[in-house]
Formats: sequence, structure tokens, C-alpha cells
Amino acid sequence: MLVSSAAADAQPNTRLRPDKTVFLYRETPVEISDPVQGKEKEALGLEMNETNGLSGDETIPENGNIGNISDNARFDLYFPKKPNGQMVVVCPGGGYSIVSSYNEGVYVADWMTSHGVTVAVAKYRLPKGHWTVPLDDIHEIFRYCRAHAAEWGVDQIGVMGFSAGGHLAASATTLYTDATTRPDFSILIYPVIAMDKVPSHGGSKNNLIGKDETWESTEGKSADKWLEDQALHDELIATYSLYRKVTEDTPPVFLAHCSDDRTVPVINSIVFYNALKEKGHNPEMHIYPYGGHGWGFSTEKFVDTDNLGYAREEFETSLGRWLNSLRK
Repeated sequence: MLVSSAAADAQPNTRLRPDKTVFLYRETPVEISDPVQGKEKEALGLEMNETNGLSGDETIPENGNIGNISDNARFDLYFPKKPNGQMVVVCPGGGYSIVSSYNEGVYVADWMTSHGVTVAVAKYRLPKGHWTVPLDDIHEIFRYCRAHAAEWGVDQIGVMGFSAGGHLAASATTLYTDATTRPDFSILIYPVIAMDKVPSHGGSKNNLIGKDETWESTEGKSADKWLEDQALHDELIATYSLYRKVTEDTPPVFLAHCSDDRTVPVINSIVFYNALKEKGHNPEMHIYPYGGHGWGFSTEKFVDTDNLGYAREEFETSLGRWLNSLRK
């Protein structure tokens, strides 16, 4: 049993299921109790650059927030009936402690495929202080999707992320390694952007790079080791405060956030927008007055209450128009 028995009761409020589930690091497909998985499975048997140190079963409560993802890191592929040539690699959020696989995963795929967009929903390894691990997974997904793009009728592959998944998507947007891993466009929804002095989400920072007090502790460290840790910590904060990593080559970006977001302050989107403008880009940003955090794609089609209900149609229309503009 690779997922807790709670998964037996976890079912998304959509009948949509992936066409295929691809395991990144398994030699052969494994049995999992994730209720959202493809009938067809593939195992790539890739070698990990670094492990995240997690062990034991994954957990999936009724809300579909998958915890403890490690060796079974995977992505779900959804193919639309009428593909329009675009694809998104979706990074669900969850503070880098879980992956919100319904609200910011399968529900996203439901909307995207209905608009002709091919989708890969990432169920990435959780970092537990191993900061390179989640982005390594996204880069591997991009490599796979680029290799298969022609057979799928795809000629644009972008990235989309929410909250901490927005941070991961923004990392993919700014920290790509080559043309294969560079997204063609980026959609960031209430993203965590900063890990420096800009008000942000402390939990995401702690789970990705560790707590400040751990880095600053002198316990069991020589003076040289402590100085090395301070230098590395400063470097990580600078690297993962992603507005600092925007360049002239950063792909087109769409941002959406709410002013009353108390989990990830809207200043995160604003500083990223300003950095893009400073480098000569023309990003599109929508800041709604209320809606809070975590509204994702949990519309009334799937759940009883839509926290962005008053602006949902406007948001979806704007996103669809922006995606269409990239095709011209």
C-alpha cells in the first residue's frame, strides 16, 4: 500500500481522469491508491540528482492534498479532444508540504482541456529542505513533453502554478537550464515569489530551504562551517526570491492575485510584475479586491462555494484571451 487508506474516500468532483500517468524515478509502474491516475502508465526510470529523504506512504485526504511524495513522483497527462497546439505543465500548490491535486490539478485540467490545451499535472517530490528537488522534477517533465510534443500536436509548452506551486512555476520561468526546460509562457496564480524581506509565505520558505534559525545556529559547527552556511543561505534567499532572477529572456507571464490574500500577500505578484517591466516585458496582471487565497479552479461546478465566484467569469475570460494571444 503506497498511499494511506484515507485515499479510498478521496474522490474529486469530476469524472475526468488522466489519459496517462508517468512515473519519473520508478523503473516500472507501481500500484498506487491515488484516485486520479491514468489507465495507461509509464515509468521512466530516471536517476535522481538528489533525494528528498522522505519515506513511508503518501497520504491523500478527501480534499486531494497529497502528502509525503518521494520516489513515486509523477505527472498526469490529459489530452483534449481538439488540441490547439498549446500545453501547460501545472504545479499545484500546498506550501511545499503537500500537492493540492484537485483544486489546483485535475480541476485545472478540466478547464484547460475544454479549451484545447494539453495538460501535464505534476505530482512533484516535496523538498523537506532539499531545495533542488521540486524544480528537478519539473525540468524532467519538460524534457519528456518536449520529446513527445510533435506526436501530440503541441508547439507551445508553458508552465502554470498556484501559491507554492506558483513559486515552483516561477522557478521554472526564471531558472531554466536550456531551451528544452525554458517554458514558452508562464501563468502564476497567487504565487509565492519572495524569500527575502518582501512579505511572503514563511512555510513555503521553511519547507524549501529550511528555517532561518537552523542556518544561523552555531551548534556543532566550526567557525568556517558557520560562515559557509551563512553564505549559502544568503545565496539561496537571493536565488529563490525569483523577482531578482527575471531577465530579458524571461517568457511571457500572466499573473492573478487577490488584494485580501492573507496567506501570500499580493506584493509577491507586484514585485514580479515590476521586475518584468524593468526588463522590458509586458506581463498581464489581474488583482481582484477579494477572494483570499487558494481559490484555484474550485468553481461551483465542483464545490459548493467559489471564493472567486464574483470574478470567476472575468478571470477565465482573461486567461483564455491571453492564451489565445500567444498563438498569434
